[in-house]
Amino acid sequence: MKPLPPAAVLAGCVLALAAVTGCSAAGERSERPAGAAAAAPAPGGCPTAASLPLPKDFPADLPVPKGAVVTSVEHRTGDRLVVATVVRDGFDSALTFLQKQLPKAGYALKQGEVEKDDAESNFSSSAVEGRWTLRKMPDCAGGVYLTYLTSAAS
Repeated sequence: MKPLPPAAVLAGCVLALAAVTGCSAAGERSERPAGAAAAAPAPGGCPTAASLPLPKDFPADLPVPKGAVVTSVEHRTGDRLVVATVVRDGFDSALTFLQKQLPKAGYALKQGEVEKDDAESNFSSSAVEGRWTLRKMPDCAGGVYLTYLTSAAS
C-alpha cells in the first residue's frame, strides 16, 4: 500500500479535529447562557438536566409545548435562531400541538410534510418566518426532538 502524501494526512487531521470539536461555518456561533448546562441525556437518551432558558430573541408569541426541554440555542448568520428542544408527550401529540397552536397564534403553516418518524413545516407571521422539525427519539420513550429555526420576516 502506497503511503499518503503529507498534505492529505494533514487535511484528514484537520477535518477530524473539526468534527470532534464541533467547529461551525464562519460567522455562526452558539450561545449558552453563563452557568447553564446543556440538557444531558440519561443512559436511555432522554434529557435529565434542567431546560436552558428560551433566548430573549425567540418570538414571544411562538407556541412551545408545555414541558419542552431546551437542549441548545444557536445564533446563525442572517439573524437566524435555532432552538432545539425535546418534548416527552409523543410524536402524534407534538405534531397535533404544532398544527393547531401555531395557526391559533397567527402563524401560517406551509410546505410541510409528515412521515412515520418525522415531520416538518415552514411557518410565518407578519413578523417571523421559520421552520419547525419534529423527529422521534429512538432511545427515549415518548421523546421527540422539536427544533425551531426562526428569523425576522422579510
